[in-house]
Amino acid sequence: MDLTFGNVTILIPPVHITIIVVVIIFLLVRWSKQLETRRFTVFFYFLFSTTITPIYSSYTAKGSFQLWIPIGFIMMFLYLFGSKRNHPAKMKASILGFSIAIYQLILKYVE
Repeated sequence: MDLTFGNVTILIPPVHITIIVVVIIFLLVRWSKQLETRRFTVFFYFLFSTTITPIYSSYTAKGSFQLWIPIGFIMMFLYLFGSKRNHPAKMKASILGFSIAIYQLILKYVE
């Protein structure tokens, strides 16, 4: 959706994406209030868990193939699993980030 004002156009994401972003921000703020100190870390756990990266690439005459994995979530899960300062809010934020990473993976493979 675009809003045009003379020479300026503002592009707004679709409604379902906007609603999802609002729900994610609401959940992250709610979970950050569960922590006594360093409340902002929940946002970092979420953002880091959304990271995906290719681990294998194959190029042929027909095209290319890349195998992507959610490396951010894997590293964050291993860190939280081995850490003594494991808090449920941090794990929830990581799992929410993992769901966004899965969405990104689906977009990579569909296109």
